[in-house]
Amino acid sequence: MKKIYYLRLWLIAAMLSVAYSASAYDAIVDGIYYILNETKRTAEVTYYSDSFNDNKTAYAGVISIPSVFIYNDINYTVTSIGEKAFFGCSGLASVTIPNSVTSILNDAFHGCSGLTSVTIPNSVTSIGVGTFRYCIGLTSVTIPNSVTSIGMLAFSDCSGLTSVTIPNSVTSIGSSAFSYCSGLTSVTIPNSVTSIGNWTFESCSGLTSVTIPNSVTWIGYSAF
Repeated sequence: MKKIYYLRLWLIAAMLSVAYSASAYDAIVDGIYYILNETKRTAEVTYYSDSFNDNKTAYAGVISIPSVFIYNDINYTVTSIGEKAFFGCSGLASVTIPNSVTSILNDAFHGCSGLTSVTIPNSVTSIGVGTFRYCIGLTSVTIPNSVTSIGMLAFSDCSGLTSVTIPNSVTSIGSSAFSYCSGLTSVTIPNSVTSIGNWTFESCSGLTSVTIPNSVTWIGYSAF
């Protein structure tokens, strides 16, 4: 009987653990979901649910993320766009990111096929892995001078992307960062870049012009 009793307790604890971990956010303010750090009074934009089907309608239309918001009488500063925050939100059309944000994490906008415009502020220093992958509605992207690294697969499969500006601050471009961007016609790689990773511009069938500076000492496998 004791074994059955303890087994029941273990099952209840496991169910509670699963229920707790399924909660993706701490607060929702004006339609935006956040994970809060009460000690630092900072916030990270996050997803509604870790289930793709549940999350894909969480964000839609035009979204303007505030730099600061109030929750339970506490001021929180938004410092990052979390991993998979807008994952699969095909109805998302435009996003404005405030200057308080310093990082855009992995897969943050992955699969946002309706996204046509995104403003990346000068405060952002890194663009994560797969951040804008499959954002087929994006036609142009300006990466600010504050960004030093573009993650692997960051803009992969953005077939509508025709132009991209890579600033002199960027020192590394991850593998497959712009792979399968079939609409991309030209790209200028700045003097700050020393290497071009594997498959970086693979299957960019529309690419007619590439400027590679003398600073580049290594070009990876199937880069073009």
